Formats: sequence, C-alpha cells, structure tokens
Amino acid sequence: MYAKCGEIGDACKLFDEMPKRDLVTWTVMIGTCADSGKPDESWVLFERMRNEGIVPDRAAVVTIVNACAKLGALHKAVILHDYIRLMNFPVGVVLGTALIDMHAKCGNLDAAREMFNSMKERNVISWSAMIAAYGYHGKATMALELFDVMVGDGRLPPNEITFVSLLNACSHAGFVKEGLEIFDLMTKYGVRPNVKHYTCMIDLLGRAGRLTEASEMIETMSIQKDETLWGSFLGACRIHKNVEMAEKAAMFLLELQPQNPGHYILLSNIYANDGKWDEVAKVRNLMNQRGLKKVPGYTWIEANNRTHRFKVGDMTHPKSKEIYEALRDLTEKLEEAGFVPDTNFVLHDVDEEVKVGMLSLHSEKLALAFGLIATPEGSLLRITKNLRVCGDCHSFFKFASLVTKRDIIVRDANRFHCFKEGSCSCGDYW
Repeated sequence: MYAKCGEIGDACKLFDEMPKRDLVTWTVMIGTCADSGKPDESWVLFERMRNEGIVPDRAAVVTIVNACAKLGALHKAVILHDYIRLMNFPVGVVLGTALIDMHAKCGNLDAAREMFNSMKERNVISWSAMIAAYGYHGKATMALELFDVMVGDGRLPPNEITFVSLLNACSHAGFVKEGLEIFDLMTKYGVRPNVKHYTCMIDLLGRAGRLTEASEMIETMSIQKDETLWGSFLGACRIHKNVEMAEKAAMFLLELQPQNPGHYILLSNIYANDGKWDEVAKVRNLMNQRGLKKVPGYTWIEANNRTHRFKVGDMTHPKSKEIYEALRDLTEKLEEAGFVPDTNFVLHDVDEEVKVGMLSLHSEKLALAFGLIATPEGSLLRITKNLRVCGDCHSFFKFASLVTKRDIIVRDANRFHCFKEGSCSCGDYW
C-alpha cells in the first residue's frame, strides 16, 4: 500500500520493523525498490534474503530478474542467471522472457539472443522482447528481420506490444519509411493504434526533423494524448531547436503533469539553447515556486565485480584524486587527436572557459576515467547513466574509444551506445 501510494520511505521503514518476513514480503519489497528507481537496493535485499535462508520461488525470481534489468549491471546479471541454473528453476516463457530483457538491458545482446534461441516455447511477448532488444541496441535491421521470421508461418500473429517494439526500433535508427509502413501494417493484424504507437510515430517523425508532420498527426489523432506523447514531441523540438512548437508541447505537458520537474527542465534547456535567458529564469522560478527540483544525473560503471556510482563534479570516491588526474590526461590526448568541447551543451549564461570546465565534470566522464584506471588495459567498459547522454560527452566517448583502443558500451535513458574505434553504433542519431 505504501509503495503504490509513492511512500517508499514508509514502506522501507515498515519492512525493517517487521519481526518476521516471509517470501511474499521480500518479493514485494524487492519489486518496490526496483519500481521506485532504486534497483541497486533491490539487489542488496535479494542478497539479504538469501543470507536469511529464504529461497525464492518462480515469481520472486522473475521480480529479481526484472530489478537486475533496471540496474543494468552485467556481472550481477551473470551471477543471477548462474544462480537460477544452480537452483534448477524451470525456465518457462515468463522467466525466459524476463532473462532476455535482463541480458539485453545489461548490454549483452548475444546472451539475450542465446536465451531466446534456447527457449522451448515462446509467446508473442518473448518475440517482442527480443525485437525490442535489437531496437534499443540500434540494430533496427535485425529487429525487422526477426519480425519477418515471427510472422513468416502465420502461427503467431504480432500484437500491440510487438508493434511498439518495432516502431521504437525504427525511431532509434531513423527508419522513417519502414516505420510508416509498419504503422500501416497494424490494421492487417487487427491491431488498433493506441497512444503508445502514436508516441512512437511522433518520436520517429520528430527525430527525423519532420516536426510539421508530427504536429499534424497529433492534431488529427482521435485518441487521448498523454504526457509521454507530448514529451516525445517536446524532445524532438529540443533536438531541432523549434522554440515555437516546444512552447505548445510544454503548455500541454505542464497541464497534464504540473509536478514533473523534467518537463520544466526540458523547456528551460530549449530556451537556453536559443539564448532566451529571461525565459529560462521564468521557468526556473516557476519550478522554485512549486517546490520542484531537477532529477540528479548519475552514472554507474562496473569494475572488479563492483558497481561504482558518480554524480556531476563528484569528489566522494576514494580514488577521486587519481580519477581527476586520469581525466585531465585523457582530455589532453583527445584534444591532440582533434576533440573540441561542445559548449552548446552547457546551458548557463557564462563565458566559454567556465563552460569547458563545467563539461569536464560530467558524471559519465568521471566514470570513464575511473574505468580506465581500475580495469585491465584494452578491456571493455560498461557504463550506465540515468539520463540522456549529452552531445559533448557522446563526442568525447567516440574519441576516447579511438585513443584508448577500448570498446565502451553506454546505456543511457533512451538506448545503448556502443563506441568503437572512434564511432558509435547509433550513427550519431539518438
């Protein structure tokens, strides 16, 4: 009850005070932490549960797997899958699908496909999960090919989830023509477009710069528009710097979700990109009046079977001195290779020198620097960020993969970026 009412602190307090906890209690608490944006705490609870001798059942295991997927930590995914094998849990459709999702979201697409191939029985959700995995890894062609295999014999018709997965894949890759064809194909399978499908289409058209078409689709659609749809349109307006359309989208967003700080921040950033600092101040003042705060950006990196977390300008890590020294050395090498900091991504009215300094403090750069000093030379680095990676950091990571001869996988709020030899799997389209 507390969790579903958003009172996570009270839920945790009650859980800790209980003199006796059974498997259901542990499962609910693990799921609560994952759903409230604290998947790392879900893993701590899972280990505590095992230490107290509580053996999870199939429902509990699925909950833990889903939490691990949100955490995005590969070594934990491997540990959990090994535990499932050790305990001889039957991997049916539900658990198998959850494992596909977990491996994919932890950056191991090969393990996800291996799990998919090993399943004796698959339902439409299993196929859709694998299609979605290809999508957010930037492999839209493979998503479309898998869809063709799925519908090839006609025994398993796609459902609304399948089409959401396909449209997302097309959006991430810029496959506008294919996305429009898939949207039209839905009627052949008796699937009526809902707000999620329209949101994918707005995202697809918006990312491609076809804002007028996206706006016309919003105007003509007969179903109720929600905050996710307007949020996709606002995000597209930010990418293509269309202030007029952004203001329209923000008006509806702030009416639908006046307590969501993300909408204010996005509008503020759009004004800042356009140099409208008075408008930026108005939006920030409105946030202060309503008691809203920006969601802090965090970045996690796996090293030596541990997950290390950083925030912007972080000085709390025990190796902070070495991290900042490594980052300075790396930045010098990148600049010699041609990297130029993009100060357009510092949305403050300050001079250029200060902007460059602010860019150097981004949490993903700190995580990268730590990874370089904490892992063997040449090894793969896996990084997770809770927000969208900025354009300057994206460019920084491309150069870093070239100069350090390291492959770097970054999972941000939108998708996976696989940096290798100076390029990214997203093709700079994200």
